Amino acid sequence: MCTGKCSRCIAVALYPLALISIICNIVLFFPDGDVKYAKDGHITEEVKYMGGLIGGGLMVMLPALYIHLTGKETCCGNRCGMFLSIAFAAVGVAGALYSFIVAVLGLQNGPLCKVILVWTTPFKNNDHKYLTDDTWWGTCTEPKNIVQFNIGLFATLLATSSLQVILCAIQMINGLFGCLCGTCQNKGPL
Repeated sequence: MCTGKCSRCIAVALYPLALISIICNIVLFFPDGDVKYAKDGHITEEVKYMGGLIGGGLMVMLPALYIHLTGKETCCGNRCGMFLSIAFAAVGVAGALYSFIVAVLGLQNGPLCKVILVWTTPFKNNDHKYLTDDTWWGTCTEPKNIVQFNIGLFATLLATSSLQVILCAIQMINGLFGCLCGTCQNKGPL
């Protein structure tokens, strides 16, 4: 496969991953589908870091757009364009790593929830058994099903950011080959 075609394939794979990251981060602001928790500031701290929106979303979407253009024959499909795609892919790696770290912290610390009458993060600084032992989930009384909600969305962010890191790293290698060897465009008869 030529480096230009590889760039297009990587970009097409990055688009839905970036969109999923953005959607997951936005949904995390509305536990139980209600805006009152966001209004009252009862949102898990890691959600406010916006790892999915900024890191896995915008910082991956912009490189994906450029990488996609790099793969086209008429636009930036040259050695210089491939060299720039390495830098853009590095930005994508940085954004995806940010999203990954925020998702890990979100899973590690657990959700902000109401325990009896106090809003707290009951699973923070514990041995993280709550991730696999659902008997702990009843500790949170409000919002309803907040533990499942946070685990599901942060795990999705973790998976998408992992794939984004891999794809952007592949594009960095692909860009290096494209920069050194060219983009394999049809050059016509010699």
